[in-house]
Amino acid sequence: MHTLVDKHADAVVHANLAAGLSTPKVSAKDVNVYYGEKRALMDVSVDIPDRGVMSFIGPSGCGKSTFLRCINRMNDTIPICRVTGKITIDNQDIYDPKLDVVQLRARVGMVFQKPNPFPKSIYENVAYGPRIHGLSHSKADLDEIVQSSLEKAGLWKEVKDRLNESGTGMSGGQQQRLCIARAIAVNPEVILMDEPCSALDPIATARIEELIDELRKNFCIIIVTHSMQQAARVSQRTAFFHLGTLVEEGPTTEIFTNPKDKRTQDYITGRFG
Repeated sequence: MHTLVDKHADAVVHANLAAGLSTPKVSAKDVNVYYGEKRALMDVSVDIPDRGVMSFIGPSGCGKSTFLRCINRMNDTIPICRVTGKITIDNQDIYDPKLDVVQLRARVGMVFQKPNPFPKSIYENVAYGPRIHGLSHSKADLDEIVQSSLEKAGLWKEVKDRLNESGTGMSGGQQQRLCIARAIAVNPEVILMDEPCSALDPIATARIEELIDELRKNFCIIIVTHSMQQAARVSQRTAFFHLGTLVEEGPTTEIFTNPKDKRTQDYITGRFG
């Protein structure tokens, strides 16, 4: 028998489907972040669908990277940081004390602003995660994971004959694609990207954007970007942050052409930023 709660949940799902949203992959409810006494994020609530790209935009220091780091509990590494509220992935509370954070970080990959390959060979950079998480049972398994991950990251053809060379000897754009290959090698469900192109030239940036467009068919991707043009090019949904609050979120075309909030309008038209 359907309870009222079930009926409400069904109605929300149907409304989301009608709006082009599937059941959210990641859901945040009333998330606050404090660094000591300072409150960096205020009551952030948002649903992020699977199989697509959501961009977080907003001026520097507005909380978008802080919120991104909540989704794989990277803020846990900062002693004075405290997170309240609820974040779920597939309805599982990721701040549940019983949750294994190592397993969470295998499910939620992260790509940083500056490419940060390990000082190891190209092969070992990609093989590291599958090896420590026990995803391969033989050298042949591992070879297959490495090749598949490098292919998905659009890098295999460039590096297949030099897998034993150091990952740190590649160009910046190649290093960033190697970091993406490393992130997807453990088969995550969500990929977080914190300004993944800000250290790259326009050609390397275009390669990464093409890659993001390809990867969104299989992953939930959340990207923090300072570039509104990039958000418009790569994402289907956009969230605008300002002074620690999530001002509004919605389909990217709507946020850029018909924002509901004057602060969003002012930011997008360059009145502040």
